[in-house]
Amino acid sequence: MGDLPEIRASDADRERTVGVLRSSGANGQLTVEELDERVAAAYSARTRGELERLVEDLGETRDRPADVPVRPGGEGTHWVVSIMGGSDRRGRWRVGRTCTVVNVMGGSDLDLNDAEFAGEVVEMRVFSLMGGSDVWIPDGLDIEVSELALMGGNDIRIREPRPGDGGPLLRLKLLSIMGGTTVRRGRKKSRAERRLERERRKHLGR
Repeated sequence: MGDLPEIRASDADRERTVGVLRSSGANGQLTVEELDERVAAAYSARTRGELERLVEDLGETRDRPADVPVRPGGEGTHWVVSIMGGSDRRGRWRVGRTCTVVNVMGGSDLDLNDAEFAGEVVEMRVFSLMGGSDVWIPDGLDIEVSELALMGGNDIRIREPRPGDGGPLLRLKLLSIMGGTTVRRGRKKSRAERRLERERRKHLGR
């Protein structure tokens, strides 16, 4: 009797592996060159075994949930205003207990993956008039979304946090008029990663 075939990898499997690789790059386990090489290999992987081999030398990082740091206090970012222009918040920044984002004929890019929270519960209000925001949510962060769009639309695609993460809560309130906000869980992909993903999907669709 021959060996059983390896289980095929899903898109979710690939994204989880890429998340582990990025965390390992951030903590110094992988060089920039190694990270780029392994991310490309993850997006082109066909089986779960191929994905496992990409992270097998990274130790316990494979199963470690993302940490969303909370340091209670009143300080932090309370306003992000973009009027006929753009704002960019990424890397290490502190989100206040309440944070109001205003986009008027402009936009903002808000990456919360490396942000620190000023409380176990943080409320972020995003108002967009002929503009919008891209919001990136880390694993380990629970989120409640309420939204209203007039002559526009919000695009919300967030999977549930992994069981047992037990992270803080983000209450996200979106009001969009002739504009919209996009909300995603995970890290923003680079142009190279997006290109590799498109090529992989094109190849699999043949």
